[in-house]
This record gives sequence, C-alpha cells and structure tokens, in this order.
Amino acid sequence: MKHILVPVGSSANAVSHLQYAVDFARAFGAKIYVVQIYDVYSKAGTMIKVDHILARESYEFLKAHVAKVDTKGVEIIIKSFKGKLVDTLELVCHSLDIDLIMIEPRTNSVRDEVFLGKTSGKIIKQTNIPALIVPEGLTFKPIVYILMALKSAVIKKEDALVPLIAIKNQFRSIVNLLLVKTPFYNDGDFDVNPELAKLITNTTKTENATTFQGVLEHYKENNPDMLCVVRRKRGFFSKLWEKNTILKKDFQSSTLPVLVLSGLK
Repeated sequence: MKHILVPVGSSANAVSHLQYAVDFARAFGAKIYVVQIYDVYSKAGTMIKVDHILARESYEFLKAHVAKVDTKGVEIIIKSFKGKLVDTLELVCHSLDIDLIMIEPRTNSVRDEVFLGKTSGKIIKQTNIPALIVPEGLTFKPIVYILMALKSAVIKKEDALVPLIAIKNQFRSIVNLLLVKTPFYNDGDFDVNPELAKLITNTTKTENATTFQGVLEHYKENNPDMLCVVRRKRGFFSKLWEKNTILKKDFQSSTLPVLVLSGLK
C-alpha cells in the first residue's frame, strides 16, 4: 500500500476525511494524492477560455484544503484534472499506480439521511478500483477486527486480495469470514480458496436473500473495525446498481469503514 488517492468534493466532512487518510497512510508509509476533477461545459458562441482559470482555482483550493490538516510527515501531492468523473478517475489511478482510493460517503453536502451519495455511489458502482469508504467524522484507529462478507469465495482474479492482505499484515488484523448463501448460490461457492483461507480466523455460514442482509444480521455480533465486501453486479451494494444513492436507514452502521475489493473473478 504505497499510493492512496483522495478525491475532494465540497462536503463539510472533507477536512476530517483527509485527516483520516493521512493517519491511515502514515501507518503504511504511503504517499497521498489529493485530487479534484472538474468538467467544463462549453457554451456555444462564447470566446472565453475558462480551463486555465478553473485549473488555477482548483489548485489553490486543494492547497488551502491540505493546509487544514496535520500531515504528520506524510507526502501529499495535489493535482486537478479536467474530465468526466469516472473515466478520469480510472485514468488517474492507472497512471499514478494507485493502490486504494479513499472515498467520503457524501462528497457533496447532500441531505443528512444519505449514507452514500450520488458521486460516491457512482465511483463504487462504475469503477474497478479498490476503495475504502470512510464514515463522516471518523477518527483513525488501528484495524484489529475485519468482517469479510461474500456470497462466493471463488477467486480467479490475480491480486484481488492485495488491499485486504496489506491491511491485515500492517495491523495484524483478525479476519472473520461471513459466507452468505443467497438464491443465486452455486455448488462450490463456499469452497474457500487457499490464498483466502490463510487470512481467515473464523468462518460463519448464513442463508439470506442478499449478502447485504447477511451483514445486517451478523455484523453486530462480530463488532468489526472494518467491513470488507466485493464489488459485484449483484453483490453487497446491489441497491447501487439500481441507483447511485443509498440511505442510512438501508445500512444501519454509519461508523464502519467499508473496504470494497475490485472483484474476485
């Protein structure tokens, strides 16, 4: 875990979020890229070129933003990019060799009942970058207990578990596995891959309509410091495949960081 990306929006939580990212990165000796992505819609007939103005304003905004946190010796690089959010993020993460993107639940100051806002939901839904969703106002602490929830333990994708392995090794975390049998269960889904088996301390099997419901039923008894799920079309964040917003009432823990792996297959 060497390169961490922190997109910056306009939420009231942005400074707290960046401080968490700094404290997290410090534990790994990682570098942080603080970025802002803006889009320009040209107006027919206009003669004004605004690209350089927006780029300069974005840079100054990020510079002032970083000045509000205690960097604790962590190297922070600020960059602004023009383009569509998802496409630009994918390109930026590839070019900067990003290991993890740290996301606020709400990058804009939207209504309070929202757990995952439209922009954050879009990043989770439409990119394939490992992500950590950090609840608003959360203060960093070592991640001792991790609950990993899967409906299938089949792993075909190389390096799929790298972010989880890095976190477990850094904090000597205990990883408990929750295997959720859904109506889409296939024979062999609960055959745990040897690479994953090496990470797991305890395994619980449950039967629920969705992985999401399995987590709601079991996360309190595990009392984890972090939840780990996998990005799948009909996985934990299935609601996000229908819309980009998820409400707090639908996810009853707004104090739990969620590590979203890029996919196991």
